[in-house]
Amino acid sequence: MEERLSILLVEDNLLNQRIVTFSLKRYNHEVTIANHGVEAIEKFREQKFDVILMDIMMPVMDGLEATVKIREIENQSNLKSRTPIIALTANTMDNDRDKCISYGMDEFMAKPFDMERLKSIFFELNIPS
Repeated sequence: MEERLSILLVEDNLLNQRIVTFSLKRYNHEVTIANHGVEAIEKFREQKFDVILMDIMMPVMDGLEATVKIREIENQSNLKSRTPIIALTANTMDNDRDKCISYGMDEFMAKPFDMERLKSIFFELNIPS
């Protein structure tokens, strides 16, 4: 049985927002959209999410900086669990993955969006999906 997840999608591209949202909703997941890192932080403060899908390259605040801020909020709040953050990026060099992980992300997923790949990442991170 699949579990309904609350997912924060942080993505500035409208077409990518639609594709990812459509794919996730087919699995009955709830999707909240943030258009850039500042919005992501605001939404993170307002609501608990099961997972965050974070684009890297965005205006206002990029995904790396937003991830650092979210991890700071979690540390200051003494939360018992941290929210998994999965990078969504067109940058697919090996050092891009390492960079994302070093900024506090849990996993890395190359664009274009692939629901089967995301499901395997959820499995690897023990996110019930």
